[in-house]
Amino acid sequence: MSTEHFFHDYFGTVTEKLNDIDPELLEQAATMVRRAQGTGNKVILAGNGGSAAMASHVAVDLTKAAGIRAVNFNEADLLTCLANDYGYENWVAKALEFYADPGDLVVLISSSGRSQNMVNGAEQASAMGLAVISFSGFSPDNPLRRLGDLNLWAASDSYNIVEMTHHVWLLAIVDFLIETDG
Repeated sequence: MSTEHFFHDYFGTVTEKLNDIDPELLEQAATMVRRAQGTGNKVILAGNGGSAAMASHVAVDLTKAAGIRAVNFNEADLLTCLANDYGYENWVAKALEFYADPGDLVVLISSSGRSQNMVNGAEQASAMGLAVISFSGFSPDNPLRRLGDLNLWAASDSYNIVEMTHHVWLLAIVDFLIETDG
């Protein structure tokens, strides 16, 4: 395959996946973010690997650009302490137990939807009565996709395609919040 064909096909696939969502779902996510802000609460984002980097980026943009208080759990000391003491599969659940307040919104990002720490985090958030938005991909019946109040799914088995789709969807929500401001 030529370079030109690879990139053309790749960008076509990304475009297809980006558009493969009902915009109403993105608006529902924005409404959930606004609801948390309106009650004086925060948005908590978490992910692994590229999804963790995405969580950091979106938390900063929500706070700085959209004026919505948001945090993420990417501090090495927090992660390693909780993973060491409670097991890697439980660190998100424990972080939520320690840092989440009633009325907070939890956004969990997992390309596969099978990351046990994200699944356990969703279960903990639900047990605490927190609203959950999940971002996942791969199998349509992945465990994380069944646990959120709103579940946004990218129909792909490619990590990079799923992560790029999630990232653009998340930043589109931020931009929507900025543009509609209220």
